[in-house]
Amino acid sequence: MNNTNIRDKISVPYAEALLELAKKSNLITEMAKDLSFISEVLSQSSDLQLILANPLVSVSAKKNILDQLFVDKINRSALNFLLVLVDRRRIYLLLTIINKYLELNYLLESITIAELFTTVSFNEEQQSALVEKLKVMTNSKNIKLVITINSNLIGGFIVKIGSKVIDASISGKLHKMSFYLNTN
Repeated sequence: MNNTNIRDKISVPYAEALLELAKKSNLITEMAKDLSFISEVLSQSSDLQLILANPLVSVSAKKNILDQLFVDKINRSALNFLLVLVDRRRIYLLLTIINKYLELNYLLESITIAELFTTVSFNEEQQSALVEKLKVMTNSKNIKLVITINSNLIGGFIVKIGSKVIDASISGKLHKMSFYLNTN
């Protein structure tokens, strides 16, 4: 079993418990926003990720860091959840737990997640146009667009919805041409 599967197996019960807590407290939307904010902060700071994942950093130091970072920025329930993860030495799984929570939340709200990989960021008009096309293609009423900037694509974009991939990137087209030329 690889590392990703183990992380997923450990993360799912935490994400499910957090979703149950959010349902009971009627904070599902607020919790999703808070977790997205936490994920954004973590993705912008590799140092913070390293500190939280380091077993040599004390539990109290990790709690102080999280408390100082998020005390006035997120709901108390979300902060308490982070502190529980620190106590149980599962804080290194935070990003995976957040992703699982958001997946479960989107499933609950019937939202289809579309991952967009592009070389440049899309403006609001382009995002709206793409979302409308994806709604038609997937017969979904709600599409959540998750945008990742990837300079390796050269140009264009790639959209992933579940196991489906739409490759409209220049690097994808070059790869197809290379494959075609090598097989003939």
